[in-house]
Amino acid sequence: MYQLYIANKNYSSWSLRPWILLSQLGLPFEEIIVPFTDTNWDSFRSFSPSGKVPCLTDGEITVWDSLAIAEYLAEDHPEIWPESREARTWARCASAEMHSGFNALRNTCPMNVGIRVRPHQHSEALLKDLARLSELWEQGLNLFGGHFLAGKKFTAVDAFFAPVAFRIQSYDLPVSPAAKAYTERLLNLQSMMEWEEEALKEVWREEEHERETQEVGIILQDLRA
Repeated sequence: MYQLYIANKNYSSWSLRPWILLSQLGLPFEEIIVPFTDTNWDSFRSFSPSGKVPCLTDGEITVWDSLAIAEYLAEDHPEIWPESREARTWARCASAEMHSGFNALRNTCPMNVGIRVRPHQHSEALLKDLARLSELWEQGLNLFGGHFLAGKKFTAVDAFFAPVAFRIQSYDLPVSPAAKAYTERLLNLQSMMEWEEEALKEVWREEEHERETQEVGIILQDLRA
């Protein structure tokens, strides 16, 4: 059975990607949570060569990057990516863009599932990222005609954008109506609701993540335990 090492569900957007992918597709795995701490690099190095999460182990094989995890899983589970070559290619491009881009969105609005924030302002860089996000999501929904980005089935490209749905919810970010509807679709998935429920129960607090969130704007609600 796969073992998936993740960090706090409230904060760890990278952990969510393979977790939601495995969960939503019904692939069995063992979840191992290692919370963020001041010494997390040393503790994470005990299972992850990069000292970061997520990290997947499969027997003697270790996979320590979220995109690499998706590709590794796809070798045995082709449903990870869409069936058609066109949709599969688009999905890989969109996933890679998320993996390496949208820096203003990530840096300005760190994932913090349990809070609701009114941002002080929306920078030009953030608005540019949100416009591109809406454009990309609408393109996938229109091209492949499904409830998900690359067709009727949830695939890896949806998993890669799952943390963005939590960011849109937490910071009430302005996106197009179609992107907002897709956000709600993701948030209402059973696996996403389970992740959120477990994130809200966590009592761990990590100072840097909390500081970053407080700098964004006024905290309206904290729904965490």
